[in-house]
Amino acid sequence: MAFTDASLVALRVFREAAERGTLTAAATALGYTQSAVSRQIAALERAAGSPLLERRHDGVRLTAAGRLVLRHAALVVDQVDAAARELAGLPGEDESKVRLGWFATAGAWLVPQALVSLGRTHPSISVVTREGSTPALVRALRAGTLDVALIASSPPFRAPDDETPALETEVLVERSLRVAFPAAHPLARNDFVDLVELRGQRWIAGPGDPLVMGVWPGLGERPVVAHTARDWLAKLQLVAAGLGITTVPAALVVPDGVRVLPVRDGPAEQRRILLARLPGPVPEPVARLAGALRAAVLETEQRHQPIG
Repeated sequence: MAFTDASLVALRVFREAAERGTLTAAATALGYTQSAVSRQIAALERAAGSPLLERRHDGVRLTAAGRLVLRHAALVVDQVDAAARELAGLPGEDESKVRLGWFATAGAWLVPQALVSLGRTHPSISVVTREGSTPALVRALRAGTLDVALIASSPPFRAPDDETPALETEVLVERSLRVAFPAAHPLARNDFVDLVELRGQRWIAGPGDPLVMGVWPGLGERPVVAHTARDWLAKLQLVAAGLGITTVPAALVVPDGVRVLPVRDGPAEQRRILLARLPGPVPEPVARLAGALRAAVLETEQRHQPIG
């Protein structure tokens, strides 16, 4: 079978698998069985004459051939969907629409502030947003389902992925990691906390690796994770209730009953928010949104500068 005979269904399934990162997630999103997804991708690989996905224990990863096919598959699927909308008499894609992805912490302050500002200055630009983990957002950029994304980065600040072409990234903000305590916690009376004092504490972490989401790095012990929550604000509410402590990137807004402290006597822990997109010309709506995000960061920094 020649690659020109590849079906639209197979291209759509392949694109979904590339974005979701696993065949199971792709099957769930499309309403297919996993075996049906596997068959469609196998058929596409036979047509391409080369493996398109590398099967790994933690999901799938694009091969060099897969990256090439994905770029074209995204265009084909989008064009067919546009034609279907026209045939149905539906409005086409709004050229002023921007698809923005963001990870949870950025959504707690940066995204709302920037969107309100953009709505005032450029009301014709429509922004559609979605939350996701940084790896999921990077895959969505590669699959062409996002135009731009706010992603997280921690030391040693490597590239978001090792795919080609490299994503265009811009550091919007860099802040130190801190620890959120219940206001009634004995350590909350201080202006800082020593690293050794964090040992033996009960932590509130995100799902997955607790050392990445919620627990201070380099504790030198197996952390006690008392509660798990995906949402950043939910974690802080658990902290306010006195149920544990969690890490936050120099929090700007915290609920009542929470005190955020820097950590002393350990290596500096910095966290960055990056604005990422595929390389190439920047459409004006994307540039305007990027400008609103930069302005929101600057305004926040000025508002929180110490006086005197």
